[in-house]
Amino acid sequence: MHGDFPRPAPRCASLRSAIPAFLLSALLASSAVGQSAEKPPVADPATRQSTSPTEPEAEPPPETPAPAAGTATSASLRLFDALLVVGDSDAARRLPGSAHVINQEQLDRQGYGDLHRILAQVPGVIVQEEDGFGLRPNIGLRGTGVERSQKITLLEDGVLIAPAPYSAPAAYYSPTAGRLSGVEVRKGSSSIRQGPFTNGGALNLLSTGIPERLRARVSIEAGEDQARRARGWVGGASERVGWLFETYQAEHGGFKDLDGGGDTGFELEDYLGKVRFTSRPDARRHQALELKLGATDQHGDETYLGLTRRDFDLTPYRRYAASQGDVIDADHEQIQLNHLYAPSARFELTTAVYRNDFARNWYKLDRVAGAAIADVLERPEAFAAELSVLRGEQDSAPGALLARNNRREYYGRGVQTIARLDLGAAGSGVRHDLELGLRWHEDEEDRFQEDDRYQMLGGRRVLTALGQPGSQDNRVAEAQAFSVFAQDVLTIGRFTLTPGVRVESIDLRRNDFGRSDPGRAGGGLVVRDNSLTEVIPGLGVDYQVGQGSVFLGVHRGFAPPAPGSVEEVEAESSVNYEAGYRWAKGAARAEVIGFFNDYDNLLGTDTLSSGGGGTGDQFNGGEVEVRGLEAALAFERRLGARYSLPVRLAYTFSEGEFGTSFLTAFEDWAPEVRRGDDLPYLPQHHLHAALSLRASRWAAHVDATWVDEMRTSAGSGAPLETERIPSHGKLDFRLERDVSERFTLSVQALNVTDEVYVAARRPAGLRPGLPRSLVVGLRFDF
Repeated sequence: MHGDFPRPAPRCASLRSAIPAFLLSALLASSAVGQSAEKPPVADPATRQSTSPTEPEAEPPPETPAPAAGTATSASLRLFDALLVVGDSDAARRLPGSAHVINQEQLDRQGYGDLHRILAQVPGVIVQEEDGFGLRPNIGLRGTGVERSQKITLLEDGVLIAPAPYSAPAAYYSPTAGRLSGVEVRKGSSSIRQGPFTNGGALNLLSTGIPERLRARVSIEAGEDQARRARGWVGGASERVGWLFETYQAEHGGFKDLDGGGDTGFELEDYLGKVRFTSRPDARRHQALELKLGATDQHGDETYLGLTRRDFDLTPYRRYAASQGDVIDADHEQIQLNHLYAPSARFELTTAVYRNDFARNWYKLDRVAGAAIADVLERPEAFAAELSVLRGEQDSAPGALLARNNRREYYGRGVQTIARLDLGAAGSGVRHDLELGLRWHEDEEDRFQEDDRYQMLGGRRVLTALGQPGSQDNRVAEAQAFSVFAQDVLTIGRFTLTPGVRVESIDLRRNDFGRSDPGRAGGGLVVRDNSLTEVIPGLGVDYQVGQGSVFLGVHRGFAPPAPGSVEEVEAESSVNYEAGYRWAKGAARAEVIGFFNDYDNLLGTDTLSSGGGGTGDQFNGGEVEVRGLEAALAFERRLGARYSLPVRLAYTFSEGEFGTSFLTAFEDWAPEVRRGDDLPYLPQHHLHAALSLRASRWAAHVDATWVDEMRTSAGSGAPLETERIPSHGKLDFRLERDVSERFTLSVQALNVTDEVYVAARRPAGLRPGLPRSLVVGLRFDF
């Protein structure tokens, strides 16, 4: 049918075929070199960690913290750790700010393929579900807003991974959660080394690392609604060569019932390859070079069309007939080249060169008989005839249904380098670690879209008119950015002082060719330029007290404006404060942090996914205050000689309010904001609890999450029913049994209680979360 995505198949197909061939040559080179040998360390082992998978090992005793993601047992694997935003769990506890690490052990315990569910255990992280699968995450940190994760710095292996983080930061792509080996979350003043978004913090998703010897893992899962997942990786290393190849495949038949029949699920293919070369073990100047190639292909029979409140109450998993043919196709490919130069134990230089290409088309219903689908579902009594057409109960006039061919292509590329210097004098008792970094980056979003017309006949959507390509949106947004940072870590006795500063210099341009110039001859070209340079300082102080530490931090928050907004917008800026206490003893740890973000100006962005017109225009929100409390507790109890009981708790309290009154066209705030109004999409309370019971050969895990109600539009007092997402809870259960040393059987139930809840009200109508879902899995380690 018209509207199918013109996939860049030759590019992705060539890359997917190139990865195995490239790694085969690396494997042959690896075999020729011989057995692996340990290399000299390049830095203090206490602060270094690898991103490589660990060997299977016995259950740790209660007093031993769980290993970090990919923790290395050999100094040869402590490479490229300057690209990490936290490090291991021990490093997180030493930072003068909020930092959390989810390691491979925790990811295996949960067994999730949904990043929303993975991040529920981290306090201060707010997520907004959408499709029940987490394929397009909506993530916010400390009240930044969640829409398409556009207000956080999203990274994979230390480099920017959003399709166009400066010119169009709404991240319709996110690394596949099911293939991650670790997750790092960094907030507060300690996140000044990442950018450009510093109001909330940074999220770094870690891919599988190269193992130190030949290893492989294969996992296969199958469940209800034709759910199937498979992941496999194989890799190894010799004295100077290491390699890895991984693939992740997933598909689901969908849990919604489309009127008249049809698919509502998705298919996903993900491929990753790495090869690494290192200098000789006896080399005077240690060097390492690692190449990563990746490609992802996703097809989803997904729509923006939700349900009215009445229909949701009666049949929450229904999909209206008018969404027939709605589909998203997306292709992503990446290349990253890392180089480490460490001439001594006191100095190392890490450089990364990267490029990401992303193309997607979400072909979906937008209007019916001239009315926006969001208006029809929000006020069904005023649009009774239009609603009957959406349901397929009534035929329409030709062309009454408008479907948008929402075609976009992106690229992002750059080079970044980080120098780490140990300036402490031997025997002085003073640690002095300095980091200097710079990044050059450019990205682009290319929109070339049109609308097609359909008629509803006998409950089927029938094409009546094709739109002229480029007649709906025809523009290119571009950004070039140069950033530098300096961060010093000075430790004197019990005190650690961490001052830092970041400078972002950004040039933005939007080339609007107009709807009547599909050939882009430039006759009606409208160009909008804007440039800015921002200085972003930060300071953190940490003081060790017994088994714990007290820390304070203050830093400037910043988010760049989008290019070419019709309204004259300012950059998003704030002054952010935090204070906290953390404590750790053996496997037990606890922390409590208070934060206050004082915005001079908050930005809102018009997107289709937020219920707007999809223009990408931004709007000033003026002064805003966001405050909150984060708390986390983890411990492990022994129950006799055979059993252990690990427990994890996380709680977040958040509230935000506008400090000025104004009129606005931004959908989430419109039409009027009054001083003291609450921010939308910010639940006041968020609670997560995880409980496990482990023995030598089996383990049972329970994860429970509860989210308070939240507003969907700015306002005060009790929200209207049409502007409210009710509170809801989810309970997940997983049972694992080690059949042998290398073979593990698992059974997982998501949403055990089969809770029916509203996951989202935007962009159009109510949409449900995932119902109870049973999955059986097998995992082999070789």
